[in-house]
Amino acid sequence: METRASIFTPVLIGSCIIIMLGFSIRASFGVFQIPIAEEFNWPRAEFSLAIAIQNLAWGIGQPIFGAIAERFGDRKAIFLGAICYALGLVLSAGAVTPIQHQLLEILVGFGIAGTGFGVILAVVGRAASVENRSLALGITTAAGSAGQVFGAPMAEILLMHFPWQTVFVIFAVIILAAMFALPMLRAPVRATKAELEESMGEVLKKAFRDPSYSLIFLGFFSCAYQLAFITAHFPAMVTEMCGAIAPNGMLAGIGITTTSALGAISISVIGLANIAGTITAGWLGKRYTKKYLLSGIYAARTVVAAVFILLPITPASVLIFSLLMGALWLATVPLTSGLVAHIYGLRYMGTLYGIIFLSHQIGGFLGVWLGGRMYDAYGSYTAVWWIGVAVGAFSAIVHLPVRERPMQALPA
Repeated sequence: METRASIFTPVLIGSCIIIMLGFSIRASFGVFQIPIAEEFNWPRAEFSLAIAIQNLAWGIGQPIFGAIAERFGDRKAIFLGAICYALGLVLSAGAVTPIQHQLLEILVGFGIAGTGFGVILAVVGRAASVENRSLALGITTAAGSAGQVFGAPMAEILLMHFPWQTVFVIFAVIILAAMFALPMLRAPVRATKAELEESMGEVLKKAFRDPSYSLIFLGFFSCAYQLAFITAHFPAMVTEMCGAIAPNGMLAGIGITTTSALGAISISVIGLANIAGTITAGWLGKRYTKKYLLSGIYAARTVVAAVFILLPITPASVLIFSLLMGALWLATVPLTSGLVAHIYGLRYMGTLYGIIFLSHQIGGFLGVWLGGRMYDAYGSYTAVWWIGVAVGAFSAIVHLPVRERPMQALPA
């Protein structure tokens, strides 16, 4: 049995640093929703579309960067992603029209793909032993949540002292600084001889013919629909709805002085709760059937979201919702990536998980874009929220038929 020290390898530590800093920036974009829209007098849908395009580009870029990592090396792929990320942020700081923001978010999305879960989790998965893999993936995912804890509040604080353009440049410097952790990412390839002898095309062909791969692909859609919508729109939703129904004195009574601060803090609370949630999911994934854990997480998300929107929205309910949703937030990631590694092997895990992650980001695109469109059309987020409840229930059901066995053990 491996010791605890063997889990926390340089590969895991370096991966956590890069994920944490990259995701601290990604999780903060919702805080810029109102400042940018007000400066240029844009409809809410314009900046929402920019963030939606970012999510879609992230999804499209994920299998591309996964393939780059498997062909040219993980660290080269991550460094290329960091360059795209920083360049997209710097150029966005000079954008003054909606179309400029929307096009430049393609670069940011590709940057997130190169420095995010698809490439990093593949590195961690290959470096970890079978016994520790699920937990290691959970710890790495939790590092992304740790970034979310301080990302949105950090953006809120910086916006008090600098224009949003300057904050974007500061964020570009931060993502480049994360590259000092790259030398730590020397992951051995833990793959069987059969996996090493198979080409990427052969593995992809087998996966595409396997109904379980399609079910996992479909199931991951709702994950990002809910998460991306909340990340992009929840701070603005909280600012407006709590501002209309709750006096500032009530906010001050729980240590928060403005509704905009409550919106930023809600994202931070989600990230904080998810540190425990993802580590727990990773721990459970090595002991129980992953597909049933995934179904349970999606079902719990559905219930939490439905209850929140049905009850009166107050500062207290916002924080309770953030705590509960946070515990389920990225808990799907170590289980889904672990499921891909378990069924289809490690050799091309980055590409296989990247393709499934594309479904995740298509959901993210629709969640963010519909949020802005429906808000402009109806003046509220209620309709798009209920769509999220429905797709969450769909994902809870669609994981149940997945065959959780290694592909080599499945009939030809």
